[in-house]
Amino acid sequence: MDDRVKLVLASGSPRRLALLNQAGIEPDLLMPAEIDETPERGELPRKLALRLARQKGELVARRAREAGIEGIVLAADTVVAVGRRVLPKPEIQDEAEHCLRLLSGRAHRVFTGVCVVSPRGRARTRLVETRLRFRRLSGEDLSAYLAAGEWRGKAGGYAIQGLAGSFVVKLIGSYSSVVGLPLAETVALLAGEGYAVRAGWSGRAA
Repeated sequence: MDDRVKLVLASGSPRRLALLNQAGIEPDLLMPAEIDETPERGELPRKLALRLARQKGELVARRAREAGIEGIVLAADTVVAVGRRVLPKPEIQDEAEHCLRLLSGRAHRVFTGVCVVSPRGRARTRLVETRLRFRRLSGEDLSAYLAAGEWRGKAGGYAIQGLAGSFVVKLIGSYSSVVGLPLAETVALLAGEGYAVRAGWSGRAA
């Protein structure tokens, strides 16, 4: 009989799954949470990231219980902001270009909220803030990156783990958080709920 606590990832993001795998963790189930991510009036970026992560976690926890699945639910949301301004997750090129022009040559912040919901429904959250600066982007940089299409659906219109990694001249905080899941904080939250975070480490090659 398998008494191991099961883990449900409330995301369909291949980046978050890859990060968990990097930490030696393999979720038992993927249950993406589709919610309205529109900021509330006057909502600050850090509050938005935490609220969305919690909403995703609690929504999927309810769905899991209704399906007879007992386990820990992990959810996260990443927000890119310039000052108090939340940048979108562009689906059209003009929107992505606007984001990149705002980020060009200046500092911005990335907030990732993480939520872990226990089998009994208790939600615990963490917020991780990372500060970054982009170099000044040339017209050639912009046109080539937009043509590559990496920006689609990414907070702020870029993916640091891809081509846009060459735009970053300074990063203070958590790289994995900018990708989509702060690993140190996530592992700590999961361990706090009794999840065997090191169970998959045995025999793992570097």
